[in-house]
Amino acid sequence: MLPAMSETFHGWAAREAGGKLEAFDFDPGEMRPEQVQVKVESCGICHSDLSMIHNHWGISQYPLVPGHEVIGVIEKTGDQVKGLKVGDRVGIGWFAGSCLSCHPCLTGRHQLCGQAESLIVGRHGGFADKVRANGEWAVKLPSALDPDRAGPLFCGGITVFAPIADLGVRPTDRVGVVGIGGLGHLALQFLRAWGCEVTAFSSNPSKAEEARKLGAHHVVDSTDSAALRKIAGTLDFILVTANVTLDWDAFLAVLAPDGRLHFVGAVLEPVPVPAFTLIGGRKSVSGSPLGSPATVATMLDFCARHHIAPVTETFAMTEVNAALDHLHQGRARHRIVLKR
Repeated sequence: MLPAMSETFHGWAAREAGGKLEAFDFDPGEMRPEQVQVKVESCGICHSDLSMIHNHWGISQYPLVPGHEVIGVIEKTGDQVKGLKVGDRVGIGWFAGSCLSCHPCLTGRHQLCGQAESLIVGRHGGFADKVRANGEWAVKLPSALDPDRAGPLFCGGITVFAPIADLGVRPTDRVGVVGIGGLGHLALQFLRAWGCEVTAFSSNPSKAEEARKLGAHHVVDSTDSAALRKIAGTLDFILVTANVTLDWDAFLAVLAPDGRLHFVGAVLEPVPVPAFTLIGGRKSVSGSPLGSPATVATMLDFCARHHIAPVTETFAMTEVNAALDHLHQGRARHRIVLKR
C-alpha cells in the first residue's frame, strides 16, 4: 500500500496567548477512517474562540486556529464513515469526535462522552480552508437553511436548543431567557416557536423592542428587584445565557413550584443556591453543554420548519482580526460569520 500523501491546510492562527491571528499553513496529519474532510465555506465566531485565543481556560495550544461553527462541503470521507458522502453540505460545532462506546454515547448523549474531542482543543479549527471531524459530528444542513447564516446554530444555537428539547420544556410553560445576545436571541425564537409564553430579561432597555420582535411576550429589567418581585412564582423554566452575576435569589423566587433555573452562560462567580428555596418549591438549578448530533439534526429541522435563523454580521475570512475586535468590544449583533 502506498503511504498517504500529506496535505497542506491554510488557516489563520494565534501564535501566542492573545496574539493577532496570522496566515498559517499546516499539515493536518493522516486522516482517520472515521473522519470526514470538509471544505470550509463559512465559519461563525463565538466568545469561546476569544477565550481560546487568550487561553482563559488554560487548555489552549499554540499556534491555534480557532473556529467551531463551520459550514462546508464534504470533499473526502474515511472508510468507516456512514450516512455521508462527498458533496454533502454539513455543519460542525464545538465537538469533533466521541468514542461511540461509552454509556453516554450508547444512550445518545455523545456531548457527555468522557473522551469527546473538541474541534479547537489540541487541533486546528474552522478559520481555515479545510477542517476534519468524525462523521457523527458532521451534521447535514437542510436545504431550506441559508448556509451563509447557519454556522452559529452549531454552537450558540444548539447550546440553547438542547435544554429546551432535553429537559422537558412544554408548549404550555411560561419561560424566561436571561441575556439577549448571541445565545439569548436564538433562545427567544426557539421558545416562541415551541409554543411557550416567553419573558426576556435584559438590563439594556434598548433591547426591549428587538426582544419582542424575536419572540418575547414580555420584557423585564434583569437588575430591577421590584420588577422581579412582581412576577415571583410565575415561571416554569428560566434559561440563563448571560455570563454576568445577577441576583440569583431573586430569579429563584421568580420560579413557580417545580421550576428550573438552567445555566448555559458561563457565569464566572459561584452561584449561591439556598437549600430552603429549592426544598420549599421543589425547584432545581442545572446546567448543560451542547447537544448530541441527533439533537443538532432535530434543531436544524425545527429551524427550517419555523424559519428560525441567527441574526448575523458578515466579514471576509481575511478580516478575521477586525471581526474578533468587533466581537470583543461587544458590538456584534448578534453573531459574526466569516466568509471564505
